[in-house]
Amino acid sequence: MSLLEVEDIHTYYGESHVLEGVSLEVERGEVVALVGRNGVGKTTTLRSILQLTPPREGDVRYDGESVVGLDTHEIADRGVGWIPEDRRVFAHLTVEENIRLSVPKGESEREGLETAYEAFPDLEEFSGRDAGTLSGGQQQMLSIARGLVGENDLLLVDEPSEGLAPLIVENVANSLREVAEDTTLLLVEQNLPLALDIADRFYVVDHGTVVDEGSTEGVTTDDERFRRLSA
Repeated sequence: MSLLEVEDIHTYYGESHVLEGVSLEVERGEVVALVGRNGVGKTTTLRSILQLTPPREGDVRYDGESVVGLDTHEIADRGVGWIPEDRRVFAHLTVEENIRLSVPKGESEREGLETAYEAFPDLEEFSGRDAGTLSGGQQQMLSIARGLVGENDLLLVDEPSEGLAPLIVENVANSLREVAEDTTLLLVEQNLPLALDIADRFYVVDHGTVVDEGSTEGVTTDDERFRRLSA
């Protein structure tokens, strides 16, 4: 049984039919990448899984149970974390306070901070600064660090490298690899080389549906299956 099963979901924004029958599976311990051009439904797929934009048709099953109709916080309580594209840090709280808030109840805040700072040493240097004063790259590191300490079984990660300098992208990639040692990942990523490097499998999304899928082993960005991404 897959940890996550998305079966033929149809999702709308108003009357706009955005997802037109998306199906995918993520096995426990895998890293799976959703790739495709902007505006084809990748982020909407994550939002549908989290019930932020519930599908009108189809099913989403997590650990064998349907989560359609649940509140998003109920899905989070089951062990599903989310690192959104727009980062969503608490701007008026310090870096340390942002991390502490992400540590689950009953878990050690000190260990959570150590985990975050080990992944992103720069954050320890800025621990006393308000998150809103950080650069975009630093805020992205903080957003990912918050996801690291959440003790999630499944982490949905949306465009972690967007807008970041190459050196920071490499730090983000290394952190995601470390996360993947203990956590199942579903990754939306526009940076195809990064996605193929981190993921075990991929799905290509186009016009609201999955048009291709496969293992990333031996696959390069020159593969003809990815030509539509630059069309």
